[in-house]
Amino acid sequence: MKLVIVESPTKSKTIKKFLGSDYEVEASYGHVRDLPKTKLGVDVDNNFEPHYVIPRKSRSVIKDLKKKKKEAEEIILAMDKDREGESIAYHLKEILKLDKPQRIHFQEITEEAVQEALKNPHEIDQKLVDAQQARRVLDRLVGYKLSPFLWKKLFRNLSAGRVQSVALNLIVEKEREREAFTPRKYWTIKGFLEKDSQKLEAKLKKIKSKNLKKFTIKSLAEAKEIKENLQNQEAIVEKVKEKESKKYPYAPFRTSSLQQEAGSKLRYSSGLTMSAAQKLYELGLISYHRTDSVRLSKQSLQQARDYIKDELGNKYWAGSFKKYKTKSKTDQQAHEAIRPTHINQTPAQLKKKLSKRNWRLYQLIWQRTVASQMSPAILNKIRIDFKAGNYSLRSSGQTIKFDGFTKIYPTELSETELPKLEKGSPFNIKKVEVNEHSTKPPARYSEATLVKKLKDLEIGRPSTYSPIISTIKRRNYVQKDKNNRLYPTRTGRLVDELISEHFPNVVNPKFTAEMEQNLDEVARGEKDWQKIIKDFYEPFIKNLEKKYDEVPKKDLTEKTDRKCPKCDSPLVKKMGRFGQFLACSNFPKCKYTEALPEKKTGVTCPKCGKGEMIEKRNRRGQIFYACSNFPKCKFTLSGRPTGEKCPQCDSLLIKTKSDKVKCSNKKCSYKK
Repeated sequence: MKLVIVESPTKSKTIKKFLGSDYEVEASYGHVRDLPKTKLGVDVDNNFEPHYVIPRKSRSVIKDLKKKKKEAEEIILAMDKDREGESIAYHLKEILKLDKPQRIHFQEITEEAVQEALKNPHEIDQKLVDAQQARRVLDRLVGYKLSPFLWKKLFRNLSAGRVQSVALNLIVEKEREREAFTPRKYWTIKGFLEKDSQKLEAKLKKIKSKNLKKFTIKSLAEAKEIKENLQNQEAIVEKVKEKESKKYPYAPFRTSSLQQEAGSKLRYSSGLTMSAAQKLYELGLISYHRTDSVRLSKQSLQQARDYIKDELGNKYWAGSFKKYKTKSKTDQQAHEAIRPTHINQTPAQLKKKLSKRNWRLYQLIWQRTVASQMSPAILNKIRIDFKAGNYSLRSSGQTIKFDGFTKIYPTELSETELPKLEKGSPFNIKKVEVNEHSTKPPARYSEATLVKKLKDLEIGRPSTYSPIISTIKRRNYVQKDKNNRLYPTRTGRLVDELISEHFPNVVNPKFTAEMEQNLDEVARGEKDWQKIIKDFYEPFIKNLEKKYDEVPKKDLTEKTDRKCPKCDSPLVKKMGRFGQFLACSNFPKCKYTEALPEKKTGVTCPKCGKGEMIEKRNRRGQIFYACSNFPKCKFTLSGRPTGEKCPQCDSLLIKTKSDKVKCSNKKCSYKK
């Protein structure tokens, strides 16, 4: 019997289908060794040697694998083809005391790919193991050394992370930009033109042959004067320009672009996107989903071409294989883009076999892959310039001549059809409209745009984008506004201010990007991982020791006029990980604490009819609504109750974070 070990039970079930009775497939359930949680686990005096332990959750798994090992003639380690997968394989080799295990990997979980991998086993790549180990040790040193400093200078239960601190700093800096922003007014002018039955809208573009810029019209009075001058004037067609333009398809997905597009089109968080992609990969439906490459294999290119020609017709085929390139320094051309394993497995065929969440992501990946090999959309653009005294107005429109790739991959292409006009044709300006505008502050980051920013700064890697964001959300350093965009909490701002001022390298994007490049060089065998750690750690720890003495503890307490019910000392407001709370000023002699008064909603609990629904926060800082009659009544809601009843099932209607109103009954589909 040959024993194949993979990371997950879903992956093991998929692979079992392709192997005969001579093989047994077992799962390691992820990492089987890690640094201990209760101590540093890195010997800083012995060349940063890590001390690994087997987590409690992995002990029974290891016990079972040791039994299987005794029965196996051969052991094959089939983890993913990245640093994490290589690291899992290495730790299994060490724990199971495997002499020369066969290491295989594949780009996709299909029978052809698995059988091909079994024919070409190789040794564990120690360079990739070292790169993963270096990242783990580096992050542990920053987290376990810097976090106690935050406890001492701010308050307990805070934590610092190397790459997460950069992401938090980006969000805080964006918020500062918004707060410093001063809106500026400007005006635009639109004319409504008529001639016989023809009607057009045209925007003011020039005054006395000078192009109109955003802030050219400086006041409402000036805008009104222009309006009066234009009203009822004759506008003559001065120029008609018509041209054909093409909109080309997008490259296939890589990890960062998948997270961005799933965020904007499906409203999936980065964590949800990667969870769904992981499931699709393990089911053998898509290729490996942690990649920086946009390359498609020859087989997938041929499948896409055949599908386009057979199902859509030759005119939709690009005419030759479109090969995309990326400027990313981290792209490894041995890897592939995220694509379906078989193009002929259409979303329609899989709709009933997948959960709605996973199916929608599969559809997006399938559409993007096929569309990447299709013809461009062809647009006919027309521009008509009018002359009216000292003023020039412009009317623009476009029509779609050929939908091209948008037939498969829906893309917004607006259509405004304009009439065919001759130069010199006169029109009457029947109405002039003045519109006042105000510049808006820079938009907050969504998860998708934050991933794009991290990618542009070359911070993080495909496997780390999602954990970076989920970590700062879990720590309650950032939250989401009603538009699903990230903003820093008070806790997040305090942490960022302290780290930015005293440990600028930790939040410096350039410094962090250089560290990522160092780790890539370790993965290629060009640098020694322990030297990289040493070069970072020695100045870091020296500065940390200095700051312990120099930086005073920040006093974040606020006085209140209330007394402690236990010892009659004054109650004060203190800061905790999830915001402010009330505590006795006589701490630690008196350890009385109390949550700040809850926000009332004015809505009666529908379950007991006695309590009022009030706003609360859970341990993760997330807002929910609960009955004030707790613990007698344990009724809760995930969204703010509106006080209205659902017209379909009579349950309470709630307002979600994105300001949408829906029924609180999960079995009811009503949305307002």
